Amino acid sequence: MPDLLAPTAATEGVLRPTHLQVDLEQLARNLQALRAHVGGRAVMPILKANAYGHGLVPVARRLEQEGVDYLGVAYVEEGILLRRAGIQSPILVLGGILGDQVPLFIEHGLTLTASSVDKIRAIDAVASQLGRRARVHLKLDTGMERIGVHWYSADALCDAALAARHVDVEGVYSHFARSEDEDPAYTATQLSRFRDVLEAWAGRGLQPRYRHIANSGAVLQHPDAWFDMVRPGISLYGVSPGGDLSLPEGVRPALRWVSRVVYFKVVKPGNPVSYGSTWAPERMTRVVTVPVGYGDGYFRAMSDKAQVIIGGRRYPVVGRICMDQLMVDIGDDSAFNGDEVVLLGSQGDAAITAEDLAGWADSIPYEVLTNINTRVPRVYPDGGAA
Repeated sequence: MPDLLAPTAATEGVLRPTHLQVDLEQLARNLQALRAHVGGRAVMPILKANAYGHGLVPVARRLEQEGVDYLGVAYVEEGILLRRAGIQSPILVLGGILGDQVPLFIEHGLTLTASSVDKIRAIDAVASQLGRRARVHLKLDTGMERIGVHWYSADALCDAALAARHVDVEGVYSHFARSEDEDPAYTATQLSRFRDVLEAWAGRGLQPRYRHIANSGAVLQHPDAWFDMVRPGISLYGVSPGGDLSLPEGVRPALRWVSRVVYFKVVKPGNPVSYGSTWAPERMTRVVTVPVGYGDGYFRAMSDKAQVIIGGRRYPVVGRICMDQLMVDIGDDSAFNGDEVVLLGSQGDAAITAEDLAGWADSIPYEVLTNINTRVPRVYPDGGAA
């Protein structure tokens, strides 16, 4: 059955003035720059959470054209969606798994995370029953306390991996908890634990092809953690993982979140705007309404704090942000129905960053990007949409 709400050439820009503009070519350039930065090591772009809001399938397709080494997702559903879309690149599912999901991994050629002795035994048993081989990466917990075998009791996982007869152990990995911090102490501790396990396992005869622990923070400031492969997440999308970390030359944001003015009014002094009457102008002012709200992922917590760009100038969002609309005080300036409103990105010399939105929402850029709702269409430079 056709998707009756899918944008077409005739309806693009009509169905929803609020949309994301995703520059896939910039993402390709970001991948190239990150590859150069890590000296040609294998790179696994992380595409979980709808590719950090950029669109899972379109992003994967463009990166595959760049000959990407590996792709990383959080859940088996994401991996299956990519396979059904024709993606052939290796895909590692990073999250924890349930035993009854194992056949899905094997059926779709997805790499499993084996995070315990029981898990690798279950994977081996299912692969044997299916007459297939399963590809796994072993997961170590070096200080995150999420999933994975503790570094201090990892030998049993090594033994189980060596004993598995229908499993190909392709990789071993861990995850940093604070790699973006200015203080490197905890990252150094985790890295030391990881190295110790790798050395011990090598002595027992287990030396996988890929050893990886470097997320975006480590990619940017811990070259001793790069090993055989790195896993850039938010940095791939042109956003720093935190602090004052600078991105490599050529890595830039690839997303603009825009809408349009749909209503203009003059508000008298003292007349409150929006729910709760939290804001009222002190003098006669002009207010425009924009069709975007917290139902789209534009956080209500940014009420009376956020700014948008209209006509190359930043203006304040006033009153409480509604589910589907927000209001902007443009003072004595003019704006017309249909004028572009930039929520995230640049227009002229003005810009609003993911860090700006995160600050107004008392959040982090990761949450800003991944909370942009799927009812907001993603539009790509070639005119396509998803």
